Amino acid sequence: MTPHPLDPVDAAWFHMDGPVNTAVVTALATSRRRFDVAAVRAIFGDRLAAIERFRCRVVERGLSYGSPCWEPMEDFDIDQHLHHRALPAQAGDADLLELVSDLASQPLPSTLPLWQAHVVDGPGERGALVLRYHHCIGDGAAMMDVVRRVFDSSGHAHAGRPAARLPDPHDASTPLLQSALVGAEALGALVADLLKSPDPLSPFKGHFVARQRVACSSAIPLARLREIGAAFDARINAVAVAAVAGALRHYLTETGDFSAGASLRAMMPVSLRPLDHAHDGGNDFGLAILDLPVELDKPEARLHAARRRLGEVKRSSEAIGMRWLFDVFGRGPKTVQQVAQRLFGSKASLVLTNVAGPVHPLSLAGTRIDRIMFWVPHPGEDMGLGLSVFSYRGKLSLGVIADAARVPDPQRVAHLFEQEITALLRRARSMAERETAAAKGA
Repeated sequence: MTPHPLDPVDAAWFHMDGPVNTAVVTALATSRRRFDVAAVRAIFGDRLAAIERFRCRVVERGLSYGSPCWEPMEDFDIDQHLHHRALPAQAGDADLLELVSDLASQPLPSTLPLWQAHVVDGPGERGALVLRYHHCIGDGAAMMDVVRRVFDSSGHAHAGRPAARLPDPHDASTPLLQSALVGAEALGALVADLLKSPDPLSPFKGHFVARQRVACSSAIPLARLREIGAAFDARINAVAVAAVAGALRHYLTETGDFSAGASLRAMMPVSLRPLDHAHDGGNDFGLAILDLPVELDKPEARLHAARRRLGEVKRSSEAIGMRWLFDVFGRGPKTVQQVAQRLFGSKASLVLTNVAGPVHPLSLAGTRIDRIMFWVPHPGEDMGLGLSVFSYRGKLSLGVIADAARVPDPQRVAHLFEQEITALLRRARSMAERETAAAKGA
């Protein structure tokens, strides 16, 4: 097998690394008992290594600013990627997250395929698996397909269904007139993004250090978010975004960095992957700049605004325009791409993503996975916070990863997110009680 170039979008993600913020995704799976390291090694060596990108390293070919290529590792060794660690006997969940923070702060070895896994003994008699991979390998939908291929499922694994694909003007099956309209809209959206003023300085922007800290919320039943959504005529994604906005508003208020009319934008991935291309791997999504409704002081007002703004994103062609940009700059040297990255990265303060994970329990080497969460990177030089909403087995978690100098206590953001869900649920139930009382009195 000879080296071959990365797809331009994957190449763009390969070049996305900032001086200290790398484009590396970190995921964590936990179990009530420890994993059999030898069995995990055998499964990863058989199933994960069978996927080409996990056996290839990325090398630069050509001139000093050549194109990145996948180069197969003829002497691929699973033991260079799979590591065994043990937490101290008295360690708890906080110690596990501290280990994840340490790992998330380290770049992946550039001479090897860009992934690694850590089998962890602990906390206590429990076990954990930390998986890290560079974003150039694939997006959330692609990695859910990897999960389906590597882990065992008690049912039909749900591979993180992508959103319905927006019409792509580059697709030959798209009617010519529709293609022209979408192309014009995408170009207009890019220009509009370019003309936006930079997001104001906050704890989420500024000087970064080579240290990341991670945190996560408790696992929240999706039934609660559905109950909230039913009361306010909103989808689960809007409920989650509203809770994120409320959490960040309260966090900024507590740190003394919130002012009336404050602006806080998030870069939000929007899937462009067709439903019949879930197994293709790579990156097939665009980005949209979402104005989080932090300026509103009522939870229900933030939810209504989140629903409306997400609807506007869904109806726009902004994500297609951003994907074009990745495709164009992914064909050139990193220095050229960095110009666009800084230009658009300055418009937002954080990355916010939402991935639907498996609905059925997974297991690895006979050990059942109780919980899965992940942390989206916030690469580049402008955004110091990454927020990941992930669902598994009917429960939703928020993963928080932040620059340690900017957000020293990311767990506070996770706790505030839980409080926002509780507040919205209380209001939804109060509305239901009033409606029931009114119906009885009629």
